[in-house]
Amino acid sequence: MLRLFGASASDHPMRNPKEAKRILEALPAEDLKGLEELAHWHESVSAAEGFKPPERAALLIAIDDAAQPRLRKASREYFAATRPSRYQENRIWTQMHEYWKQAGVAFARAVDGAAQADPKGLPAVAVRALRSFAQQLKWQYLRYGPIDAAAWGAMSRVFALAEARGLAETKHEYMKALMFSAASPDSLLAAEVEFAERVIGELAPKCALAAAPAPGLLYWLDLARPMAPARITKPPQASPGLRCFGPAGATAALQEMIERLERTHDLPGGLLGGQDPEMALEVLRHLAFVWAPEPPERKHARHAVKSRLTIAHSFAGALQALGHAGSLDFDQRAAESWVVENVSAGGFGAMVPQVKGDWLRVGTLLAMQPDGGTNWVIGAVRRVNRVSPQEARVGIQTLSRAPRRATFRMRGLNEDGLLLPSAVLGSTEVAIALRAGVYPPGANVEATVDGKEHVYMPQGVAEKTDDYEVLRFREMIREG
Repeated sequence: MLRLFGASASDHPMRNPKEAKRILEALPAEDLKGLEELAHWHESVSAAEGFKPPERAALLIAIDDAAQPRLRKASREYFAATRPSRYQENRIWTQMHEYWKQAGVAFARAVDGAAQADPKGLPAVAVRALRSFAQQLKWQYLRYGPIDAAAWGAMSRVFALAEARGLAETKHEYMKALMFSAASPDSLLAAEVEFAERVIGELAPKCALAAAPAPGLLYWLDLARPMAPARITKPPQASPGLRCFGPAGATAALQEMIERLERTHDLPGGLLGGQDPEMALEVLRHLAFVWAPEPPERKHARHAVKSRLTIAHSFAGALQALGHAGSLDFDQRAAESWVVENVSAGGFGAMVPQVKGDWLRVGTLLAMQPDGGTNWVIGAVRRVNRVSPQEARVGIQTLSRAPRRATFRMRGLNEDGLLLPSAVLGSTEVAIALRAGVYPPGANVEATVDGKEHVYMPQGVAEKTDDYEVLRFREMIREG
């Protein structure tokens, strides 16, 4: 940990350009340790008194430039198809978030200084301040919050000053942050968040921002308030800081991307970036859905309730829970108790009173047992919103209300999995959840259920995560 230098710039090591260059060239080879030092240099340079605004701005930009290759490498590791260990993932998240937090504060201070004494340097530090705050918020969204309203407030103040000075180059950075927030990132997986950010960067110039409501401007915020953007459900109160925004011309461009990806399984300009085309298509459709002129409607009416659910999480946890269905042998120490706040035919809304560990994320498989009941319901987390470091609200989709544990046979393999019957009476289609990577694509699956031999013929993949796969099958029962 570097110490912060005193109130005067005169004794600051980076006051000397040669020493500053030497410090930046002598950073630790390990990227995360290097980022840790760079974050502290941001803090120290921005806090020390006596630097002239152009001098301070140049140092902060040099620090940020030194960080960029390390930030890109750490980000690639975090979003890689083969995820890092939970320990390494947490290290990357912590250091990336801390770097962007310190960079945002440092560049915001530089904006204040440049506004008073260095107007020529203002555009460069304003753009970097907006980018740093936007990245800080992105990493908070990756953990589903809580979202720091103060970071939104600081970013909006920087943009308000830049807008008043006519700095057009700042609008792109601010629009990217606004539209990303409006993309419902709390219902996306990490890799989907990263791809959505890339798409939004491409579409941002076609989005619109105005000082009053207008057709196509679906969201609003107040530059004078520390608030995240919100969907317009009723006309917001007029104020000097009111800004309304929306996809505008980006809607047509987004539809063109969807049609091209459906037709060619690719996107122009390297936008796909090695992502799975099917995943990318789902993200594009998600953006089109949440940015639609009419707010997305729920498929099923929700009803307020107050009850408790016992929760077992992950594919292994669900297997264990169903393996002891109807008995008292299930290990309750591995379970959690959540509070159901609303319920519909399609799922639940629940409050997690104490988030334990870092396993809670979109896509997590859950086995759920209503308070006082013996039956288990299988569902998947579809939305996570941390309202505090300890509490979270989650949206859960019900996958099956009558799941069963079974042993499935496929091409010489025997695998325990979950049989998820359809909720539609008379349907011959069922879903089966298996451990990730064990299903041989295209293979028939067999199982003995209630003393009868069942054959399952593949119809497609419903969901795939690094923990489990849910596959759709047509069911046939062998006679005799």
